[in-house]
Amino acid sequence: MKALSVALISALAAALLFACSHRNDSPAAGTAAAVTATRIIDADNDPGQWLSHGRTYDEQRFSPLRQINTNNVEELGLAWSFDLQTRRGIEATSIVVDGVMYTTSAWSIVHALDARTGQPMWTFDPQVAKEKAKHTCCDVVNRGVAVWKGQVFFGALDGRLFALDAQTGAVNWEVATVDPTLPYTITGAPRVVKDKVLIGNGGAEFGVRGFISAYNVQDGSMAWRFYTVPGNPDLGFENAAMEMAARTWNGRWWEIGGGGGTVWDSMAYDPELDLLYFGVGNGTPWNREIRSPGGGDNLFLSSIVAVRPDTGEYVWHYQTTPGESWDYTATQHIILADIELDGEPRKVLMQAPKNGFFYVIDRTNGELLSAENYIELNWATHVDIATGRPVEVPEARYTNDSFLVFPSYLGGHNWHSMSYSPDTGLVYIPVLDFPANYGQPENFRYNPGAGNTGVHGIIGSLPDAQAERDAMRAIVKGRLLAWDPVQQKEAWRVEHKGPWNGGALSTAGNLLFQGTADGNLVAYSADKGETLWSFPTQTGVVAAPITYEIDGEQYVSINVGWGGAFALVFGEFVQSDSLPNVSRVLTFKLGAGQQLPPVDWKPRVVFNPPALEASAEVIHEGYATYQDVCMGCHGLNAVSGLIIPDLRGSAYLWDADSWNDVVLDGALKDRGMASFADNISPEQSAAIRAYVIQQAHRGKALLDQSAR
Repeated sequence: MKALSVALISALAAALLFACSHRNDSPAAGTAAAVTATRIIDADNDPGQWLSHGRTYDEQRFSPLRQINTNNVEELGLAWSFDLQTRRGIEATSIVVDGVMYTTSAWSIVHALDARTGQPMWTFDPQVAKEKAKHTCCDVVNRGVAVWKGQVFFGALDGRLFALDAQTGAVNWEVATVDPTLPYTITGAPRVVKDKVLIGNGGAEFGVRGFISAYNVQDGSMAWRFYTVPGNPDLGFENAAMEMAARTWNGRWWEIGGGGGTVWDSMAYDPELDLLYFGVGNGTPWNREIRSPGGGDNLFLSSIVAVRPDTGEYVWHYQTTPGESWDYTATQHIILADIELDGEPRKVLMQAPKNGFFYVIDRTNGELLSAENYIELNWATHVDIATGRPVEVPEARYTNDSFLVFPSYLGGHNWHSMSYSPDTGLVYIPVLDFPANYGQPENFRYNPGAGNTGVHGIIGSLPDAQAERDAMRAIVKGRLLAWDPVQQKEAWRVEHKGPWNGGALSTAGNLLFQGTADGNLVAYSADKGETLWSFPTQTGVVAAPITYEIDGEQYVSINVGWGGAFALVFGEFVQSDSLPNVSRVLTFKLGAGQQLPPVDWKPRVVFNPPALEASAEVIHEGYATYQDVCMGCHGLNAVSGLIIPDLRGSAYLWDADSWNDVVLDGALKDRGMASFADNISPEQSAAIRAYVIQQAHRGKALLDQSAR
């Protein structure tokens, strides 16, 4: 759709306003984590630092460092490693300021390390209750911190925002950014703009109303909040933007989960225009037929929104997927760049959201400049530039019959960071390429605090026949794609063994670094995609690398540890090749030669199921309930990705009372398995157990057959 815009002040006036507001932004002398707006804006003059999540406010993830380059990258070796002491997914981008690295691991634990040696300086554990894992769609991950004027800011999984003393790790302040009685989570990294900490949240599948908030760095007081979807109209609207958005909704969405639209990851900032950009997620439920009967675009779901960082005032938006019905979020990485289009310099915003199209947008006013599909897709034929809307294939909305949609709900590109190199003019995208089957549910009942996709769980599962599953496995792909945003076409690609590979880093040394799901950190030539160097990481990599310089030596560092949504859900596709989770920070430099200790274990399932005694009807009910309630952590069709225990090998299958102690009474809540007594009945718990027993017998038979 055409972007709605409000008249912008001139670029000159915005620049003057920014200069005035940041005239005195220097931290105290000798302050640790001495990051200011001026320092981030001038980052290219001090390229040895990695000061913000994407290195700079434009989030390009490009470094001007060139000591490591195509001529010597093969001399790169391990300088040091640091064990993060967890076996859950690691997604953080580290920050490096003046020789200190600040990073996070699973369960929102923060570490400060000596960036030269990896020696720990301090660790802070916010003590998130493990049962909070129940409200995470995609693992108990955290994507990192922000640092500013001597403080380290991060969002904990349970919705608290912390400010830590950068020198000691002591808590300066903490604030609850969400209602703790609701199923909100925080996994994304905050940003700091103009002395305000910006943080969003997740939880749309579980039933929440999305928003982004700004907190004052000094004391944690809230400066402003921007809701992304309208609330109950009878209670009035917070601002004109919400009143406008409400006209694009139907039904009583606020009663079945609040509408969704969480801001769970991407942000970027243009200091010249003084605009903050953020991406908005999916609806609650995904299915618009249930969420907003009668249709409607459902603003600001699946949108990029621009606001004023001082006040949160709405300026413009662009919606990538009007009336989204497939979990096609626009929370994916946003990159700002100045490029030449049709012979004219343009200030653009670029994004490759889940829906499969690559967008180039004028970031001054939200005008769509171009959009082309970066993967093969079938839910739409193209994006109409005149209207800004995708031209949909009607069957893709699965209102009557189920439809196998490319891409899946994990998208053509998920949260994994892209990179833009101004040297090559290319954007590097970690691509996912596989479908999902969507269909209307038999009966939808809003289930507070549980998954509420509004999609038929069994239709969305894998087929029973192994031959059909094998055929599905063959079309599950992943690649590293170099994309020309001016020509809107592929420049080159590297095919990977599968999807869910790590984020990207490009450098002035004509290098592109990416970690892979099959356990390697790889360096490619940024212009051609030639493989130049690799290092075995012993575990899958989903995070993005960074690079920094200390005492004249350039380092490349990456956080490794297999996990996240694909690793949890798609066990059928990863289990046979599964690597253990070995969560570490790995840091490299030229001429180093450290070795990782050997890993002598491999995850596996030991099948020993009891006899299957339940009726076919009970097993079918268990199948449907499992897919709706359990699948997000324990895997499609009860096949785990082995980051979380595979229920088919559970000893609790042998005793119904012990099973209910866990599922209904929360006996293992301190290990992350909360009680589901509020979401399922005892009869449903028994049905799930019966279904898992059936799947355990199936798994054992397949294992026995392969051993013959």
